[in-house]
Amino acid sequence: MKKFKNQLELVRPFDGIIIVLLLLGSFIPLVIFYQTTADIDESSTIYAEVIIDGETVKEIELSENTPNETFTFYPAEGQYNIVEVNGTMIRNKEDNSPDQIAVRTGWINKPGETAICLPHKLIIEVKATDSSNEPENDVILPL
Repeated sequence: MKKFKNQLELVRPFDGIIIVLLLLGSFIPLVIFYQTTADIDESSTIYAEVIIDGETVKEIELSENTPNETFTFYPAEGQYNIVEVNGTMIRNKEDNSPDQIAVRTGWINKPGETAICLPHKLIIEVKATDSSNEPENDVILPL
């Protein structure tokens, strides 16, 4: 009991406030992610974008009608990534990177989810477009 009292003496009054603020701050990414995905509805088209070294190499629509396919990408000499699409899901099925992080990510299907293979500079990102909204034409008037 004496040890517990000694430890309580180490706690300062503002320590509790700091802990509560840090705990509340840890939920900020969840709120931001929810805000960005809240406007996705049934009319949205969900697709996956495969990016190698900053350039989009393939876009694949993820729907019930999408056939089960595999694609092999060669980001550099001696490197390969096998990407599998199964209807509404996509994954990095196999690659020869040492850490296998993208392979262990597994299937992704929600907008905002990514599978990243850093050694090969390959990113698979799920995105959504709202097909009901037409692009806005911005008019720039000279001064």
